[in-house]
Amino acid sequence: MTDRICVGVVTGSYGVRGEARLKSFCAEPSAIADYSPLWDEDGNSYTISLSRPLKGGFGARLGGVTSKEQADGLKGLKLFANRGDLPSLPEDEFYHTDLIGLDVLDTGGEKLGRVTDVHDHGGGTMLEITGPAIKGSSLLLFTLENVPTVDLSGKRIVIDPPDEATDD
Repeated sequence: MTDRICVGVVTGSYGVRGEARLKSFCAEPSAIADYSPLWDEDGNSYTISLSRPLKGGFGARLGGVTSKEQADGLKGLKLFANRGDLPSLPEDEFYHTDLIGLDVLDTGGEKLGRVTDVHDHGGGTMLEITGPAIKGSSLLLFTLENVPTVDLSGKRIVIDPPDEATDD
């Protein structure tokens, strides 16, 4: 789904009249409604209208959802907007989906692995990296210091992680 980008997720229902709880991944959270209709991974479309702010998101009406049971059934549903409808990003900003799958190289050019996920829990964006040179997976704070090069056309990033702390 490279022509669509995940902009939110349904986290459950709100009330008894079919409203859903909606978590927005947009830089301006309420902008999610500007991209309506949104699509799920199966290509079904949903019109979105925000009804009220809630802790961690919004109460929202999704087209075709009229009962609490229907809204509950959508919990976990990822919602996608057309890439062309989203704003262009400055040179040093990236959509998370564009980073996933990029090869990860060290500053000497040795391949370490791939970006398998991108996490942002409020403390900064973290890249999850897995590969043969990494035991399991590793998280790296996505900063200019740690990731000096992002080459989307070359499908790679170069990392320069900080030295690990040592006990002296």
